Amino acid sequence: MPKRSPRRGWIAATAACLLLLTACAAGANDVAGAGAGHDAGFWLGLWHGLISPITFVISLFTSKVSIYEVHNNGNWYDVGFVLGIATAFSGAGRAGAAAPGRRER
Repeated sequence: MPKRSPRRGWIAATAACLLLLTACAAGANDVAGAGAGHDAGFWLGLWHGLISPITFVISLFTSKVSIYEVHNNGNWYDVGFVLGIATAFSGAGRAGAAAPGRRER
């Protein structure tokens, strides 16, 4: 029986996680040219900021997806969006990385 390499499983798990994350991306903005009944606020801005790396990649391949909500309530959406981007691109993602080697005395 051939032995499976752990790398193949790692690649499959990574691909599955990326597929799940793309399902969270913001959809098309069908009401960009019309008056919307609901304006995006702080929490939706925070969410759009958090998923902005994924949404940005998708927006490169389609014109139906944008990373910024056109119909927002102004400054609070912007604050949430910037806070979400800062969180997504901060160094917190590397917090679990191994510490550099320490010298022994």
